[in-house]
Amino acid sequence: MSGHRGLRVIPTWRHGQERLYVCRPDGRNVAWYDREAARVHVLREDEQEDVLQALGPFLTGPVAVGPPPVPTPADLARLSLHPDDDLAPNRPGEALLIALERDPGPTHRLRPDPRRRALTAEQTVGEVLDALDGAGWHTLHSIPLPGGDRIHHLAIGPGGLFAVHALHARKQHVQIADPLVTVGRHDPAPLLRDLRATADRASYALTAEVHPLLALAGPADLRATTPPRGVRVLQCSDLPSLSRLGGVLKPADAEALHSMARDRRTWWRV
Repeated sequence: MSGHRGLRVIPTWRHGQERLYVCRPDGRNVAWYDREAARVHVLREDEQEDVLQALGPFLTGPVAVGPPPVPTPADLARLSLHPDDDLAPNRPGEALLIALERDPGPTHRLRPDPRRRALTAEQTVGEVLDALDGAGWHTLHSIPLPGGDRIHHLAIGPGGLFAVHALHARKQHVQIADPLVTVGRHDPAPLLRDLRATADRASYALTAEVHPLLALAGPADLRATTPPRGVRVLQCSDLPSLSRLGGVLKPADAEALHSMARDRRTWWRV
């Protein structure tokens, strides 16, 4: 939405909270409005009047106005990031949500749209991972990779980095015979091989070890005839156990990796 002197107001949502960024036409952030704190953070005092005019329709009462807290290196990296290149606002299942908006498919189907089942799994897993935020974890969702692939979720925290693949398995039997994963009566798929390859691509992009993790949404049971090699397999309800992992990344390192991972351009070279 356009504002005063070409300034644009761009809303973002994270964990259900809205923050409004004020950007120049070239995409650079000049301020942001934190509704919960009722404060407008302005990077340059001489732009304060223009920022407040741009935010005028969005202000919901008295607000404090002033410079932001002393920025961390991660803050500076985020502020220099063009909004179109920032993956942090992505919702769980972002790519599927967009695909379903563009092509919802026929109204009456003989079988449920598999995209909707996949979306439910990503939303379920994403919600659990987002809840780890208070334990020092950051999660990015639906990271696009060259070639049309993507990482469902990337979890970054004290226990390291995890490329998480969400698999819909509601009330179905899941059998693992590495690299094959079979859900119910569906044909086996080499999911573990693909997940290891995705984690390797992420490790290359971030120059840090990324572990593959398969998250099962609602299976009736799980059997592994061949133990998965190098892949952690967890039911969605067990994902909070990641918060007990530690000793791998210091908070500053996790912040730095999160800033790097949220930049869409980081993934162009994989």
